[in-house]
Amino acid sequence: MNPQIPSNLTSRKVAVIGAGAAGLVASRELRREGHEVVVFERSDRVGGTWVYDPNVESDPLGIDPSRSIIHSSLYDSLRTNLPRETMGFRDYPFAVANKDDGKKQRDPRRFPGHQEVLNYLEDFAFDFQLTELIRFETEVVHVGLLEENKWVVKYRWRRRRGGADHVDEVFDAVVVCCGHYREPNITEIPGIDLWPGKQIHSHNYRVPEPFRDQVVLLIGNSVSGEDISREIARVGKEVHVASRYFTNGMPTKQLGYDNMWLHSMIESTHEDGTVVFQDGSSVFVDVILHCTGYKYYFPFLETNNIVTVDDNRVGPLYKHVFPPLLSPGLSFIGLPRKVLPFSLFELQSKWVAGVLSGRISLPSQEEMTADVEAFYLKLETAGVPKRHTHNMMDFQYRDWLAAECGFPPSEEWRKRMHEEVRKKKKTQPETYRDEWEDQHLILQAQEDFRQYLPAELRGGYAKET
Repeated sequence: MNPQIPSNLTSRKVAVIGAGAAGLVASRELRREGHEVVVFERSDRVGGTWVYDPNVESDPLGIDPSRSIIHSSLYDSLRTNLPRETMGFRDYPFAVANKDDGKKQRDPRRFPGHQEVLNYLEDFAFDFQLTELIRFETEVVHVGLLEENKWVVKYRWRRRRGGADHVDEVFDAVVVCCGHYREPNITEIPGIDLWPGKQIHSHNYRVPEPFRDQVVLLIGNSVSGEDISREIARVGKEVHVASRYFTNGMPTKQLGYDNMWLHSMIESTHEDGTVVFQDGSSVFVDVILHCTGYKYYFPFLETNNIVTVDDNRVGPLYKHVFPPLLSPGLSFIGLPRKVLPFSLFELQSKWVAGVLSGRISLPSQEEMTADVEAFYLKLETAGVPKRHTHNMMDFQYRDWLAAECGFPPSEEWRKRMHEEVRKKKKTQPETYRDEWEDQHLILQAQEDFRQYLPAELRGGYAKET
């Protein structure tokens, strides 16, 4: 499934950091554009954050720098919050396999579990022969700029015995694709040092059983927080959810539950185990579970402070990808959040690959810097915190990327389906994954996918979903 390498373009030696969804599609697009690609992957398989690991870190809160690092943030019951039609890459639909291949457990649901997503990424890597580009079990410990706009990547083989501790290799460009679900973001809570209970970050949550008969307080009610709170409510004594977006006064019992309440944010914690909320109410709590997201974290990257992470803003970056002063040699794929991730990674990757080959031109450094400054000023004027810089409703952005790459804009069915699902999540948060009313959009997607799907999958896809 590899097209002919294009001619009359500049071919560069490019390092890709990470073999998750972003790294896989980046490596495909870079090779399609004629570049020499080396992918560095810390683990022994593709998939990144979609590789489930039942183990958890030695520090359940995830703040001890000497802790054992577990890459996976998945909980056992996790299902996608996007339908497979909108989740897949544009030219490689996330279709239902008609039959089991005997090795992989397939999940035909429209909003499948995490193993099905991993299966999809593994199939993608196999069909596009990407594993031959990947150096598995290599940990990148340093990326830095050399003279003549070259980049050095220092890495170590995690399980190889003998030989050099580290290996240095020089590249023309580095594409950072290592995700943002590893370094937990922890809420600062007054009095927490004296509070006697247990704290854990959702990064280290797998199953609800350890919380049986306990009073659990979750901080945050994003998608994972909503899923986890409902799951714990089935076994826990009480579940309390604290959210900065809840400002309606006193605690509110969650519809459909006798043991779950929604609260305002935490005011303080105390030695006797109580937690006091901003509305003045209080409750005794056994466990505080932080469902508070993650920090962007690139400990290997040395840019002399040209690129920094400030209150979870990675910048300055032109269109969330290129630092103006280091472009095109350094780029980031996959920073935007609250998006349709895989197809957005695909467009960002096409853009980076085309810029590196010379097929696509970037504005001047001065123009890119001015664009970034104007973007930051727009966010500040609108009252958007720095930490939300990379949050976006992404269709305008992705259509801009598509235009830069000479690629078609987002399909109308994809936009409408995304909006339908977003509404369903709000009105039917517990059932939207299994009850829907957009069959007409599924049929439109299926018709669109026919140009990409192999013949054996074209017939039954809409019926299966």
